[in-house]
Amino acid sequence: MTATIDRLWTHARLATMAADRPGIGRIDDGVVAARDGRIVFAGPRADLPAGLTVAETIDCGGRWITPGLIDAHTHLVFAGNRADEFEARLAGATYAEIAAKGGGIAATVRATRAATVDDLIATALPRLDRLLADGVTTVEIKSGYGLDLESEARMLRAARRLGEIRDVRVVTTFLGAHALPPETTDRDAHIDRVVAMIAPLAAEGLIDAVDAFCEGIAFSPAQVARVFEAARTHGIRVKLHADQLSDLGAAALAARFDALSADHLEWTDEAGVAAMAASGTVAMLLPGAFYFLRETRRPPIEAFRRAGVAMAVSTDCNPGTSPMTSLLLAMNMAATCFSMTVEECLLGTTRHAARALGREAEIGTLEAGKACDLAIWSIETPAELVQGLGALPLHARIRSAR
Repeated sequence: MTATIDRLWTHARLATMAADRPGIGRIDDGVVAARDGRIVFAGPRADLPAGLTVAETIDCGGRWITPGLIDAHTHLVFAGNRADEFEARLAGATYAEIAAKGGGIAATVRATRAATVDDLIATALPRLDRLLADGVTTVEIKSGYGLDLESEARMLRAARRLGEIRDVRVVTTFLGAHALPPETTDRDAHIDRVVAMIAPLAAEGLIDAVDAFCEGIAFSPAQVARVFEAARTHGIRVKLHADQLSDLGAAALAARFDALSADHLEWTDEAGVAAMAASGTVAMLLPGAFYFLRETRRPPIEAFRRAGVAMAVSTDCNPGTSPMTSLLLAMNMAATCFSMTVEECLLGTTRHAARALGREAEIGTLEAGKACDLAIWSIETPAELVQGLGALPLHARIRSAR
């Protein structure tokens, strides 16, 4: 233990989310001590070493402290909006029908290609600020609405800049294999271009992970595998939009490439669950898209539980199928629509979300050595974070380390 600490939060109840404690790692009389942006102690007040020199003490007044929340699957950077498609779906149009008429992702591609980096930042900031108001300290942001090298790079540069403009950790994901761009009907040719984009984007430091959309309206398992092989060549981890609308064996494909996460998963079968369990791939659950598209087939939550697959929860913030900017609401939807427990929802936006980004050594729990990313809540029980609809219980958000 360091003899001098910068800040000490006292009179707090902690949900540490630490794996060596049961459940959410509850500590009723807890303290958190930090130095140089790192947690040096998080635990019972009675166990805090004596004789410390404390520069600043913060009395939490009995409030709860959790790790800063992590939104580990978003499409936060884009231009335009697709409210007209919402009306079309209300009238009975399906996701696939809208896409076939040039809507869906293609509509956002047209608007995003016409936007500058500054335009993209300006439109994304209100969405990001709303997430921060929910206690989010880390957000993943995907590209995928440019679908050519220049436009994808602009999206990723905008995402990086957001992490400089706001005090938030931004993790970027290249999603060039999101959809077929309007200028071609040749899926294999587009995959060739996506593979070629990885090297220059990686050289510019714009990619933390590579993603793809494996679906009948997007790309086949074989095409996705080519993208993932290229990512592997550059030492970049992968994740996958998998089994959202049909079962193409995408969860198992993700596991074969040791993916950080497989996301959506409504149609994942037992073989996919087993493969994910064996590889340690996180199940990224996105109840916003399930709700917004009025789907009826739920991800195999009980099968994930039996197999010990870690489950994360995210907003999937995007312009067409999950225009949601509240991670607390995503937790409520995961509980209500997917029958996840309060504990699963809370772990799914902290420890398991960190693992889905490959950042579990850095963030996601209140433990010595981790970044001092905290969310302090004016609540009586952590269940309120999952129960509330439109509630704003955040008292303070601290992100002490980048």
